[in-house]
Amino acid sequence: MGKYRMKAEKTVKSLVLGILMSCLCACGTAQSAEPDRIQLGAAYYNQNDTFLSQLDECLKEEISRLEKDGFEVTVTTRDAAGSQRTQDDQVKELIEAGCNVLCVNLADRTDPSEIIDAAREHNVPIIFFNREPVAEDMMQWEKLYYVGADAKLSGILQGELAADAIHADSRIDRNKDGIIQYVVLEGEPGHQDAIIRTESAVDTLKKKGIRLEKLSCGIANWNRSQAQNRMMQAIGQHQNQIELVLANNDDMALGAIDAYEKLNYTESALPVFFGIDGTDAGLQAVADGKLAATVYNDKEGQARAMAALAAALVSGEGMEEIEFVNGRYIYLPYYKADKHYAETGK
Repeated sequence: MGKYRMKAEKTVKSLVLGILMSCLCACGTAQSAEPDRIQLGAAYYNQNDTFLSQLDECLKEEISRLEKDGFEVTVTTRDAAGSQRTQDDQVKELIEAGCNVLCVNLADRTDPSEIIDAAREHNVPIIFFNREPVAEDMMQWEKLYYVGADAKLSGILQGELAADAIHADSRIDRNKDGIIQYVVLEGEPGHQDAIIRTESAVDTLKKKGIRLEKLSCGIANWNRSQAQNRMMQAIGQHQNQIELVLANNDDMALGAIDAYEKLNYTESALPVFFGIDGTDAGLQAVADGKLAATVYNDKEGQARAMAALAAALVSGEGMEEIEFVNGRYIYLPYYKADKHYAETGK
């Protein structure tokens, strides 16, 4: 999968370079022209989320590169701590402070109307990211965009990784009944990515010929400590029956591992664990053999795409260089991250 990731990164880098060159050439035609000023407001649903905190670091790196290439850039970041009402107020403050482009990670993906209305009133385009608004809301205004990844693909890849592991190691079916007893740790109740990741992972396992029995499904809100608590409950109920844990993200997979470590289970009694996101801690757990595998969510590519789109929206140059899906969406691929990938990056 490494060569495909490098190809995708090369494509995004070429996109950014093309936008910057067109902007710089345009500026060069009038020596008195001032550099384009990007005043970016970044609104996060919760920066305690491990993946988002790492994505934020990548975004700041990409924005700093725009500064080096002739843009004048300021970035203001806000954390809604999970509250949509708080985020609505924060976005209005960012607009009033002069932000001319917004990157918004919605607290509630079903309720962006106040943010959209405020941005439209002041003609400030929005790049939604990571938590995709419903399609109807994306059609409220022509200056709404989305950067993220296809949740279904992440579930498919997780299911394929799990199926490959089960086919390769008969010891995973510890009770030898020909059925894999499993537990799911989901992100949020009703959250699109959580539902799709779970359904597509399970469907893929079944299509790969794996017979399954679901023992438990716990909501852990993408959080490691909550996942540990949910897993402790599942272990208490099902004891040694659990053979597979599918988690919607790496933090919850690590929380499940924490639960078994707290209970001093021996390695031979552990289920296999699979995550999604490829966070630093998740990849380290894969390299250490604690997490069987994860699915890499390309935070670097998403950050590059967001920076390139922000530059194009502010400067008015380079939009034609960007490949959109349905005119508004930019999707970055996921990658399988097994032990080899975690150790080598490819």
